[in-house]
Amino acid sequence: MNPSEWLNPHIVLGSILYALIGVLVFWISFVVIDKLTPYKLWEEIVEHKNMALAVVVAAMCISIGQIVAAAIHG
Repeated sequence: MNPSEWLNPHIVLGSILYALIGVLVFWISFVVIDKLTPYKLWEEIVEHKNMALAVVVAAMCISIGQIVAAAIHG
């Protein structure tokens, strides 16, 4: 693929659309996991400074991001 094909509006708009879909799926996944846990993840990490939970949530975010990326890449 030559460099001028990367500037094709269909490719750029498709990339933006896939990025927005990926972020939306990631956000929905985080909200669902937050609802399934017995406590509020964000509150526990930010207000109570639970570093262990922050590491677990970071690993969860990376894995959800990889799943979404693999699903979009197809």
